[in-house]
Amino acid sequence: MKNLWDIFYKGLFDQNPIFRLALSLCPALAVTSTVTNALAMGLSVMFVITANNVVVSIFRKLVNPKVRVPVYITSIATIVTVVIFTLQAYFPLLYKELYLYLNLIVVFAIILARAEVFAAKNSIIPSFFDGLGMGAGFTGAMVFIGVIRELFGAGTIMGIQVLGASYDPALIMILPPGGFILIGLMIASFNLIGEYQDKAKAAKQGSEA
Repeated sequence: MKNLWDIFYKGLFDQNPIFRLALSLCPALAVTSTVTNALAMGLSVMFVITANNVVVSIFRKLVNPKVRVPVYITSIATIVTVVIFTLQAYFPLLYKELYLYLNLIVVFAIILARAEVFAAKNSIIPSFFDGLGMGAGFTGAMVFIGVIRELFGAGTIMGIQVLGASYDPALIMILPPGGFILIGLMIASFNLIGEYQDKAKAAKQGSEA
């Protein structure tokens, strides 16, 4: 159980797709101007990466290594299609907002990377938790960015006025330059925290030795 938690947890911080690995920055910049869009994209990616990890793990011994990448992409494209049809049927407004970016999920580096690096080499349950952790880390990062951008850029969170009608929004926060600056600052902050944790861990291991 502890091993499964470690697999899940690494996606939240140590290998967070956006803040530590700096992958899939296109949606992080494009759709996080509102919390709702950020959450919807994050959950979509979490479902896709988790489902794809499970599929790849199930068929890992049957796939010829020479054609593994086309197989992975086909699996991802099929799952993304299911997500698109679901949003189109039940959440048409979100679908209209995210349609262009939902199609790009097929080529997200983090999804293909987890299939290649982890799911193709591990059994179903660890692969599930790996995808779930990476997806949760991606979703958390997207929502965190979305909260800050919407709060300071519009004074709202999920459309609810938070800072009051007298607040003068910093419009740059909901524009691409503001998102780019915020993401850069967050990546730098997470890297500094990670370096501090690594040094503390090394010091602890040295004292125990």
